[in-house]
Amino acid sequence: MTIENLNNTLSAIDEINRQDPNTILSNGNSQAKELVYGQQMTECLKQYWPEANELLQIAVRAQHIKRWQLKRTEFSDGKAGYYQWRIAQGKFHAELTASIMLAQGYTTAQSEQCAAIIRKENLSTNSDSQTLEDVACLVFLMHYFNEFAAKYTKQDNEAKIVRIVQLTWKKMSEQAHDIALGLTLPEHLAVIVTKALA
Repeated sequence: MTIENLNNTLSAIDEINRQDPNTILSNGNSQAKELVYGQQMTECLKQYWPEANELLQIAVRAQHIKRWQLKRTEFSDGKAGYYQWRIAQGKFHAELTASIMLAQGYTTAQSEQCAAIIRKENLSTNSDSQTLEDVACLVFLMHYFNEFAAKYTKQDNEAKIVRIVQLTWKKMSEQAHDIALGLTLPEHLAVIVTKALA
């Protein structure tokens, strides 16, 4: 496809994410949370995987498209409910992205291939699915780890943060491990990572 198809698709994803009622501070301005997240995902992909194909570029931008639609509270409490919510989110993001791609001139096969990446299918054999997972983990460490860690530090539950870093690490490829170890994290976060990897 042409660069125009790709740019139009990314713009359509951004347009939806711009409607997010949840906001975060980005560069001193209050912005739609998922719009910022999608752009952070793209920045990370461009920096570390500059040769990424366009289906992966779309999947990375759409990883959390319209995430506010399916609320966690609509699913049961506990781990089982959380996983049901996560799977439902993955399907929802994938279907919405595929429909945008079809409207922008991509083939059914291309839209289905992209949807499979978003659902993170065949992580062990599909390098694009693994790269999406890697980018999501790196964006978490770069942009959301501090706030996340603060929540559990307040509860005096460092063990929980260490465990989450260990689980995140397991999902990542060797390449992503190398990138993560090269990040300049604030000292208190670097200490947590060191404990998690010990």
